Amino acid sequence: MELSNRLKAVAGLVSAGNTVCDVGCDHGYVPIYLIQNGICGRVIAMDVNAGPLARAREHIESAALGEYIEIRQSDGVAALGYEEAKSLILAGMGGRLTMRILTEGMEKVQALEELILQPQSDVEAVRVFLRDIGFEIVQEDMVYEDGKYYPMMRACPVSGERHGVGTEMVRQQAVDRYGPYLLAHRHPVLYAYLRWEQEREEAIREGILAHAGQMRSANCSRLAELDASERIRKYALTCFAN
Repeated sequence: MELSNRLKAVAGLVSAGNTVCDVGCDHGYVPIYLIQNGICGRVIAMDVNAGPLARAREHIESAALGEYIEIRQSDGVAALGYEEAKSLILAGMGGRLTMRILTEGMEKVQALEELILQPQSDVEAVRVFLRDIGFEIVQEDMVYEDGKYYPMMRACPVSGERHGVGTEMVRQQAVDRYGPYLLAHRHPVLYAYLRWEQEREEAIREGILAHAGQMRSANCSRLAELDASERIRKYALTCFAN
């Protein structure tokens, strides 16, 4: 069983020795990888649908790891006991679903030591959400695979005074959009993404300006959005300057 680079990077964010709850475990590949590579000794693999759980069970039994990986059907963390796990994985689902699961299980979430998140959308909103519920992003990674960019993060409860990232609006927006750890550590995949995003938005701008004679209010609003996005991206790119 070979994990994708995306899922390997997700597994790589898990703290060694923790009991892990993997919500939306799908085929059970991440739990199997965590056990086989000695990253943790117990995993609770959960999914809301019976089909994925059946496939996960087959793979876990085939790997003879049923003693170490427990399967539960669960909507979010509903079937997880309070303080039963130290790490929670939510990977491969939309950002809004990620936030809903965390919100509905907030009492259990607040008792966790870390959240390993790989939202497929609304990544900026997830980062803001984490800050609002008292979690701090302490590690990130980003993978380019099959033509897509996948950011992911490890967040832990804030202990003591929260580590600030500055009060400037543009700086905070850049941190929320692109990730504090990815920016601070000049992640090369993030840099490639910034350049890709820059080219894409420049092409959109040129397309709008090419029809300037037919400019409508919607196009003016879109140009304003592109200007704001460019300011945020310019700040992000300064983090990569020597």
